Amino acid sequence: MGRSSRSFSYAEPEINLIAFIDVLLVILIFLMISTTFTKFQEIAITLPTASGVETVDSAREINIAVSSDGRFALNGKIMNRAQLGSALKQMNSSPEQNLRISIDADARAPHQAVMTVLELARDAGLPNIAFSSQAKK
Repeated sequence: MGRSSRSFSYAEPEINLIAFIDVLLVILIFLMISTTFTKFQEIAITLPTASGVETVDSAREINIAVSSDGRFALNGKIMNRAQLGSALKQMNSSPEQNLRISIDADARAPHQAVMTVLELARDAGLPNIAFSSQAKK
C-alpha cells in the first residue's frame, strides 16, 4: 500500500469583528434603554399636578428645586439656605434684568421650605416667580 503524502496548509487566524460589533451594539442599546433622562437628577422630586396652559417667556430662568425632605438645589447644585440666599442676591446684581425664578417643589415638600425660597427671592429683589407642575393625567 502506498502512502499518500498530503500537504496541509494552515490559514492565518482571523479575528471576527462582526461578532465583536454585535456585542458592542447590544451593550449600547442596553445602556440607552436603561438610562433615564430626568431634568432634576440632583434631587428626586415629584411635581404636583395642575391643569392650565404652559407659559412661554423670554426671561432667563433660574430653577430652584425643593425636595420632599426640604433640601434646595439651584440650577442643579445642592445648597443650604444661606448659600441659596447669597446666590440669588448675586444673580440679581447681574445686568440682565429679565430673570424669572421657577420653583420646582416636590408635591410632598414641606410648606416651610417653599416659603423659605419665596422669602429668599423677595429679599434678593426677584419678584418674577413661577411654580412648576405636571399635567393631570
